[in-house]
Amino acid sequence: MRRVCVWLGLSFFVGGCAQSLAQPVAEPLCRVVSVIPDAVVDLRYATAHNFTGQVLYPDVADCYLRKSVAQKLAVAATELRKDGLRLVLWDCYRPLSVQKRLFERVPDERYVANPKKGSRHNRGAAVDLTLADAQGRPVSMPTAFDAFGPAAHRDFFRLPKDVLAHRARLEQAMKQAGFLPLPTEWWHFDAADFQHHPMADVSFETLRGRLPSVP
Repeated sequence: MRRVCVWLGLSFFVGGCAQSLAQPVAEPLCRVVSVIPDAVVDLRYATAHNFTGQVLYPDVADCYLRKSVAQKLAVAATELRKDGLRLVLWDCYRPLSVQKRLFERVPDERYVANPKKGSRHNRGAAVDLTLADAQGRPVSMPTAFDAFGPAAHRDFFRLPKDVLAHRARLEQAMKQAGFLPLPTEWWHFDAADFQHHPMADVSFETLRGRLPSVP
């Protein structure tokens, strides 16, 4: 399987993966579908179906994560397939410039990271996701994406049994794969080693332009 990734720096391509011309300062950002082919990519910030009601990502946006983070996510996906479940990806790498726009709308650090500090999404080391069945149909979860409030918190239990089971199964698989759950958002997970990945503000257009053509 061809892996598609890109260094955030001067680079050239070998076998579908960018190689740095100088000493690399970061892991490459890779398209997650290159390691999880059955993942459903449903980037909410590429639509108006998010808390801002605005389209913040361009049409060329895709789900990118640091290479090792994508590989961890693939471990979780493999575990969930045992139960006939697939990952639905709502947000992955997020340019810092978009983070600034989000914080302008909701300056509440319980839900939106302050761009002065940066989000783990800006590092390519966090993912917002949910579950779908084998046919790609979303399963029941506590809330919709970006539903800021108590029902989205992980310690909220006044929910139907099937919803609690789905939330717990996702969290279990993600934790086993090396991710840390965010207490206030059931859909958000950080790579445990997120601090090792630098912040980035590379546009999706630039990422796509640096990538070799893909089907």
